[in-house]
Amino acid sequence: MERKSIFITGAASGIGKETALFFAERDWFVGLFDVNENGLVELAEKIGEEQCCYKVVDVSDFQEMEQAVAFFGEKTNNQMNVLFNNAGVMHMDFFENIPHESHVKAVQVNIMGVVNGVYACLDILKNTPKAHIVSMCSASAFYGTPEVATYSATKFFVRGFTEALNIELEKKGITVTDLMPLFVNTHMIKSQDHQCNSLKKFGAQLSPQQIAKIVWKAAHKKKVHWVPTLQLKFLSYMGNAFPFMGKTLMKIFS
Repeated sequence: MERKSIFITGAASGIGKETALFFAERDWFVGLFDVNENGLVELAEKIGEEQCCYKVVDVSDFQEMEQAVAFFGEKTNNQMNVLFNNAGVMHMDFFENIPHESHVKAVQVNIMGVVNGVYACLDILKNTPKAHIVSMCSASAFYGTPEVATYSATKFFVRGFTEALNIELEKKGITVTDLMPLFVNTHMIKSQDHQCNSLKKFGAQLSPQQIAKIVWKAAHKKKVHWVPTLQLKFLSYMGNAFPFMGKTLMKIFS
């Protein structure tokens, strides 16, 4: 198989869906994996069966992830140019108002889903020259964000995991990177019953299509963190340059 390939979790909607379409339009073979079977079927029909494969997968289940990777490898001659860890969940409200099981689910999907993805894909990535791992992180990994406390904490994990593996896997020819956007206008954001103050102030200005273009860039370069928008880059710079101001900035902007 000569065309390049990408393995996408959370592919049935939002960022995952738009990323799949963006890569498919550029003649990549796309692996679509999600818990939403109807969404996968619809997307696969749109892309075309000759250019994609799909499988229902819960990223928090390592055995299911292993089976998904084996299935993908059968279609790509055991090659994977890009792993896109996109699957994630968010529950927006004050910590005490969110059911305990929802906090647990966020940890299982947002943390273990990424760990499972990387671990399950590592052999096939090592078998592919100049492979990339791209993970969805978040601007909430700059400083702990009120009203999305557990989600924010899971994204701190993704940031640290990315930085560590970027160093570890460099010698194996694998680039590890993440995306750290503000709110993206997806169903996950629009379906929240409670809107945190930072969402009210910043809004969900980024589109899934814009993020898909950044995934493409991240899959072809070596930068560790991708921070969209000048506004967010400025806030990131201020937080890094004056760490003692982190809490003050968060109170102002959340």
